[in-house]
Amino acid sequence: MVVLASAGGNTVPAIARLVQADEDTIRQVIHRFNEMGMASLDPQWAGGRPRQISPDDQTFIVETANTRPEKLGRPFTRWSVRKLADYLGSQAARPIRIGRERLRQILHRHKITFQRTKTWKESTDPDRDAKLARIEYVSSRFPHRVFAFDEFGPLVIRPQAGAGWAPAGHPHRLPANYHKLHGVRQFHGCYSVGDDQLWGVVRQRKSAANTLAALKSIRAARPDGAPIYVILDNLSAHKGIKIRRWAARNKVELCFTPTYASWANPIEAQFGPLRTFVIAGSNHPNHPALTRKLQAYLRWRNANARHPDVLAAQRRERARIRSERQRRWGQPATRAA
Repeated sequence: MVVLASAGGNTVPAIARLVQADEDTIRQVIHRFNEMGMASLDPQWAGGRPRQISPDDQTFIVETANTRPEKLGRPFTRWSVRKLADYLGSQAARPIRIGRERLRQILHRHKITFQRTKTWKESTDPDRDAKLARIEYVSSRFPHRVFAFDEFGPLVIRPQAGAGWAPAGHPHRLPANYHKLHGVRQFHGCYSVGDDQLWGVVRQRKSAANTLAALKSIRAARPDGAPIYVILDNLSAHKGIKIRRWAARNKVELCFTPTYASWANPIEAQFGPLRTFVIAGSNHPNHPALTRKLQAYLRWRNANARHPDVLAAQRRERARIRSERQRRWGQPATRAA
């Protein structure tokens, strides 16, 4: 009516009285018609609640966030919230226009967080399955005759950063002295799987002679002459001819872990507490002092070891979970495409 009345030569006050509207509104309609033509008659007002992101759109957003940008033709290695929102809105086939805060909320709801990249190694050992199967067999059938051996190091004498409880704003401080004046050492550790006991000595270096001495201490822990099984890494210092001959004479079976699969050695889980509670946050003056601290911690740890019944229950529970999943121990999970 406003456009037709204006085309008929009526003045703005006359048109305002005709449609019972404000004169400024009449002028605005006429100006928009002069600028846009017939498109001004369908303004497409966007009122009401905000536009909803459909579940399919959310799934597409999560899949895109989990995809490296390089695979989607973007020249960067990771997404930022701004870059991801721009990419979603620029897709011709499926544009998703979304704000950065809304995008952050969707990622948070689907437990997509900003994390540091981690590394991993896949075992290339041709006998990988056979070695893992043997380790699993002896660990489940003869846990009280299974031991583990490995070196922990290198141990250096310098202030080691750590973490601990302290008053707010007043953390514990260490001197910024990073001179390595005492050389390095290696802790040769032995672990009894059946009774959860850890012991070892500090040596200057890795060698076949030190490995043989550690194996003899393990054999002495079971002096009954029954066969024992020792899990150790596949290193040249662990499988010399002298070590193999001694093991054959003393009923010691060496169960080597596959290449790049040190995680199969149960002693690896015992070295983490050593680094956390003895090495981190320390400033030992020399290697003898560090060795005394290590041995003091081992005495405390062995005195507070887990009860054998608890260890047996944990082994049964892990075996039950593997059985339900129909996955043998050490078998890698199926990776997504």
